Amino acid sequence: MMSKEERQERRIAKQAEKLEKKNLKTYEKYMEQALKEAKKAYDINEVPIGCVIVQDDKIIARGYNRRNIDKSVLAHAEIAAIQEACKKTGDWRLEDCTLYVTLEPCQMCAGAIVQARIPRVVVGAMNPKAGCAGSVLNILQMHQFNHVCDLETGILGDECTEMMTRFFEELREQKNQIM
Repeated sequence: MMSKEERQERRIAKQAEKLEKKNLKTYEKYMEQALKEAKKAYDINEVPIGCVIVQDDKIIARGYNRRNIDKSVLAHAEIAAIQEACKKTGDWRLEDCTLYVTLEPCQMCAGAIVQARIPRVVVGAMNPKAGCAGSVLNILQMHQFNHVCDLETGILGDECTEMMTRFFEELREQKNQIM
């Protein structure tokens, strides 16, 4: 027979598990939307990276990679979404938002996320060559800065990685056909 303390601990553990499952479902729901944005980039032959920003359980901004189309190094998915979210909220501080992105942010995007004071970042696939949310650096969680983000990684990671892999395989095939 369980003591009162053991029953309470078990109840708390079950509540935490339910909350974790609910968060995972929420993360997956919005990462699916970020994947739709990534598909827009894929369809215009851009590296397929997509991003959505959520406030009060509603998507307030979307973005996808457009560097080649726009001829701009700044045309990253996260930057586009942050700009749109700032316009919609009327503030450069996005302190009550969550950013979902299909690929781990680069140093520029991680810096913009910190500057915008976004409290939570949810990442699909990690980027071992240029990622700045833990792979190469972790700008999002450097305590030397005035803002540190909560970070969740690997949400729909397989789907995000598969889209990137397919894109680069097709790009290599196109280059080989030209040669």
